[in-house]
Amino acid sequence: MSSKIGDYFITSNAVNNITDEDYYKIDYLINAVKAFARSTHQCVYIIDYFREDFLYVSENFYSLCGFSSEKIRDFGYKIFTDMVPEKDQDMLVELNRAGFSLFETFPENERMDYVITYDFHIMHGKKAQLVNHSLTPLVLTQDGRIWLSLCTISMSATNTPGNIIMSKEGGSLYYEYSPISHKWSTKESVILSETERDILRLSAQGYTMNEISEKIYKSIDTVKSCKRSLFSKLGVRNITEAVSHTINYRLF
Repeated sequence: MSSKIGDYFITSNAVNNITDEDYYKIDYLINAVKAFARSTHQCVYIIDYFREDFLYVSENFYSLCGFSSEKIRDFGYKIFTDMVPEKDQDMLVELNRAGFSLFETFPENERMDYVITYDFHIMHGKKAQLVNHSLTPLVLTQDGRIWLSLCTISMSATNTPGNIIMSKEGGSLYYEYSPISHKWSTKESVILSETERDILRLSAQGYTMNEISEKIYKSIDTVKSCKRSLFSKLGVRNITEAVSHTINYRLF
């Protein structure tokens, strides 16, 4: 069953009493987001939970879905109801409710520190592209609800939708949501050593193990051993999966 725009705006995060003066006061934030958008390859936009629409959309959406930023602004949340496959729409609606339910349990003074990331398909013509979407609060109301959120979209580092993670900046734990059990679970964040980070970074840049060995001044046996340990720690099978995992779980 296809989602409706109203499915993404739930009562528990209903935002009221935002004035024109309030919008005038956040002009500097919009300009900061525009500057950020110019400096990244990611598509960037701002959700306005008071107007139930997009407040800002970056110029580079055309490469993602074939529509200009102005057209995306006109679409608003129809980008999700019209350009996302129905199965993924169901996941997004469920995730929206589950995400806000978890968010409400956090202390109000910590809510700005959280970000939620997940993967879903978006259509570009007849082609479905898997993208990674992140959402973090930009402005909260006085009672701790999200008025504005900053969102980014980039190509996914995985090959399946889902991978739903809620994490806190600097936190030792994160939350993972299962669309199968319909529950959040708490997990401990993986801590990477400097050598492990170097190996991941250089592998992502295309260097061979011999070249990595030379660059980090470690023996080839040490590099091989570190990679095996890293795969076991992350629960992955190869360096491609390891790089994808660290991107999704924000371990770099």
